[in-house]
Amino acid sequence: MQVREIIQLKGGTLYTATPGQLLASAIDTMADLDVGSLVVIQDGKLAGMLTFREVLKAMKQHDSCPVGVTVGDVMVKDPVTAFPDMEANDLRRLMIEKHSRYLPVLEGNTLLGVISFLDVAKAVLEEQSFENRMLKSYIKNWPDEPQA
Repeated sequence: MQVREIIQLKGGTLYTATPGQLLASAIDTMADLDVGSLVVIQDGKLAGMLTFREVLKAMKQHDSCPVGVTVGDVMVKDPVTAFPDMEANDLRRLMIEKHSRYLPVLEGNTLLGVISFLDVAKAVLEEQSFENRMLKSYIKNWPDEPQA
């Protein structure tokens, strides 16, 4: 299974923020949408990622009151990215090595979506369920051995 297939399964909906947006506003967006990350876009291009990890660090650093703090102040500026032809196993390995729960998927300079570790788990489970059904069907329809 490739990253492209995972994006197709989950859909390409992107939730975004801008570097100049107040962190409090981005937190509201994340809570309202029940998402763990926002893609930070500047001038139509990927500028960074804001995840709950950066939010928690900012909250701790500012004594739970990040007044005046912007997304650009706390975002990951050069996030690890994936590409559409990457295999799911390579993606999982990359996410584990880089401690990244959310990866933007780029094809050239075009942002196709964001894949979370949960998206990967769901896709792998779906693929395994499909293979299991196919194997059961194959075994059920196994031809009888010819009688001698």
